Amino acid sequence: MVDRKLWDISPPVGPGAPVFPGDTPYTQQWVARIGPGCPVNVSTLTLSPHTGAHADAPLHYDDAGAGIGDVSLEPYLGRCRVIHAIGRGPLITPADLAHAMPGLPPRVLVRVYERFPADRFDDALPAFAPATLEALADAGVRLVGIDSASVDPASSKTLDAHQVLRRRGLRVLENLCLDGVPEGDYELIALPLRLTAACASPVRAVLRELA
Repeated sequence: MVDRKLWDISPPVGPGAPVFPGDTPYTQQWVARIGPGCPVNVSTLTLSPHTGAHADAPLHYDDAGAGIGDVSLEPYLGRCRVIHAIGRGPLITPADLAHAMPGLPPRVLVRVYERFPADRFDDALPAFAPATLEALADAGVRLVGIDSASVDPASSKTLDAHQVLRRRGLRVLENLCLDGVPEGDYELIALPLRLTAACASPVRAVLRELA
């Protein structure tokens, strides 16, 4: 059996990892350390569930929506297409994706950065035009992902793109790191934790070469 190549598309999470302005930064405290009378290290983590690569729950943008631990795992696992829209924006339009739209699989990840901003929050982050998400949903897409921190502009108060996710029943991955990933089709594996009351979950997102 030939091993299939993996791309880790999860940015590192630790002290200093950028978060949305006003969100909870990552902190870690040790509650036990290996030493006399203690055989293990044990830590406590404090972080927003939107830290690093993450899956938003419907609850994030809909008071009546499900927590992330109650949504189906199926959208987060299976064939996907990576589409490049590098340097486009501030809103990614349907025209930016048109070259890769024919024959879309149920999952689409859009790369907007040449180099993912792992050390800072990008106030001018590229986002989706609502019409783009509508077009993807019309094409049968069930999950969308992006390598910026949000599908909406950082300054948005109406979250028009998130409202398309709500209305069309789309699942979403944000803050992926797609540096060096060519356009094309892959297997996506990006399972959220079973946090039944949470508005999001960190994921360890990977792409695997198709068999």
